[in-house]
Amino acid sequence: MAAAVWAVTMVGMRCQIGDSAVRTGASVALDPAAPGSSAVPKGPHSARASTVASSSPRPANPAAPGGTPAARGHAVPLGAFVGSGAAGVERLAEFEQWLNAPVTVGHTYLPGETWKGIEGPGNLVRSWGEWRAADPRRKLVVNVPMLAPNELPLPDDVVSALLRGGATGAFDMHFIRLAERLVDAGAPDTIIVLGWEMNGITYTGRCAPNPEMWKIYWRRIVAAMRSVKGARFQFDFTPSRGMDAIAWPECYPGDDVVDIIGMDVYDQPVGKDFDEFVKEPYGLQAHVDFARAHGKKISFPEWGLFRNSDNPDYIRDMFDWMTRHGAEYQTISDYCPHGVWRCADNPRSSEVYRSLFGRASDLLGSFRAASPTASPNVPRSP
Repeated sequence: MAAAVWAVTMVGMRCQIGDSAVRTGASVALDPAAPGSSAVPKGPHSARASTVASSSPRPANPAAPGGTPAARGHAVPLGAFVGSGAAGVERLAEFEQWLNAPVTVGHTYLPGETWKGIEGPGNLVRSWGEWRAADPRRKLVVNVPMLAPNELPLPDDVVSALLRGGATGAFDMHFIRLAERLVDAGAPDTIIVLGWEMNGITYTGRCAPNPEMWKIYWRRIVAAMRSVKGARFQFDFTPSRGMDAIAWPECYPGDDVVDIIGMDVYDQPVGKDFDEFVKEPYGLQAHVDFARAHGKKISFPEWGLFRNSDNPDYIRDMFDWMTRHGAEYQTISDYCPHGVWRCADNPRSSEVYRSLFGRASDLLGSFRAASPTASPNVPRSP
């Protein structure tokens, strides 16, 4: 009862600012019983130091998640989060010029303060839709909150009640509207990073308060967005690296509603090296193994420097890991303290990033050759 009262109170607060938080949408065909086994993100949020588990050494040439050998130097489509809306689109072009390599992945976040934000602000959706439609090589990645407000510290019982409401269809229409806007904007194949870092405690749409309702709610959102005519979205299930409030496999909603299994990977905690990131429970090796077992591609929607400051070794290790395992895409969080272009605090890492990811001629040659209609990349000074 207390949870219900809190949930109603929060809904009332949002309605007072002109945003209907609970609106029953159209019915959507769905099997809820089979879940299976802000515009600028805050970056990594887990304050816990993960326990390192013993693990066998990683093979020299491991299989990619789909089961085929991953060649070293796989052309991983790259991008960066450099801002939302039209400003982000403009900065991405400048980032491409600085890197001197094709930047074919655009990444943005929907604001999660209100449900209207989650439905997709017109200028943001239009700007990124035009960017996506301008070049067939491009991928658009959009992080979509599951609940509004997304970053208010609500108690677990309130979150549980809201997840239950979502699982019964209370919020379907908001996601249908988002899907319609993306299709109309020329981005019907957007990669939707839904409810990211659900294994943590930062976001309202977290999993731990009610994992079963969370999984059912995820399935409803996917069904709602897929029901829109012309939609060809891919859905990316992306926890943060390691153990947090809940083991992230416990939140997995099912192979039929997940296309990509991502992981947000920042250089933390202090003093830990990359080998520990690989071997820790629910870390990088677990990510690759889980994706392989489920026949899914992997991705890295967020990654970057953090607790260990300017650390070029981390950049090298991430480059090696992503190319070796054939990630579907990767986007660095390019703002301080995580970034390498807009953050002047990391000059050594910036140099290494540019030398590795800027090798367009050999690493991205096959990707460029597959798109003969694409305009050549002519760099100029930023």
